[in-house]
Amino acid sequence: MDLTTPALLFPAISLLLLAYTNRFLSLAQVIRQLHASPDPSSPVVMMQIPGLKRRITMIQYMQSFGVLSFLMCALSMLALFVHSEAAGKLMFGVSIVTLAVSLVLSLVEVLVSTNALSVVVDDIQRMADKIPKS
Repeated sequence: MDLTTPALLFPAISLLLLAYTNRFLSLAQVIRQLHASPDPSSPVVMMQIPGLKRRITMIQYMQSFGVLSFLMCALSMLALFVHSEAAGKLMFGVSIVTLAVSLVLSLVEVLVSTNALSVVVDDIQRMADKIPKS
């Protein structure tokens, strides 16, 4: 294994961390909008709270595992640079595993996010059903 193998992960991990940051910023915006809504204690908002809390935690772990993957990848390159191939391979393996964990957490966060959208869609549908048809 040479130095270029872990170097291939650098752009992928960087883009992944950028995507995670965008998810976090979008979630923060949604939470702030719900907080500023006329009725932040409405049933629809209250039904979303557990999912929002869960998503905050998941994004935190996604970012943590992504950063750990990036760090292990960099350390792997350093180890390979100083001709410590066994350590380099081990750290590269850890980097791949932590990247996989981060991706699985990302998938679960998407599923939680989709459930939150279902709550809103169901509420819109209930409101539309209450409007008399002409």
